Amino acid sequence: MSNERLIKKYPNRRLYDTEESRYITLAEVKELVMRSVPFKVVDSQNEQDITRGILLQIIMEQEAGGSPMFTATMLERFIRFYGDTAQAAFTSFLDQNLDLFLKQQRMFSEHMQGIWSGNPMDFWLKLGQQNMSFWKDMEETTRRNADAEGKGKNNP
Repeated sequence: MSNERLIKKYPNRRLYDTEESRYITLAEVKELVMRSVPFKVVDSQNEQDITRGILLQIIMEQEAGGSPMFTATMLERFIRFYGDTAQAAFTSFLDQNLDLFLKQQRMFSEHMQGIWSGNPMDFWLKLGQQNMSFWKDMEETTRRNADAEGKGKNNP
């Protein structure tokens, strides 16, 4: 059994949280994301998973607000990757880089909490070593993806 929270979207566009037995707003779904609560949104009529669409809706609302994260140029570049042979590699690249960023952010936060109790250079040394390891892994993944693409082009 999955421990994902199930949210149903009804034809009236309302979202129903089955765990709390109540309707919730998009802002409350955003709060679930912010608290890292696993959830899934399904269409109430056909049980189709529409989680990505809801997440994109949250991003659109955030982007329409005061301080957008993505520039028009960035969005144009993202769009150009759709249908391109490098789409899978780009998706993997973004995912791995977001993971790295979050890990570094967490490490930095932990370090800042204990900055007076140890050697600050240890943090930067460890961070540098992790970066090198990450980039080596990324290079290997990219090489494997390129090799796989090359093999696919040679075999009709």
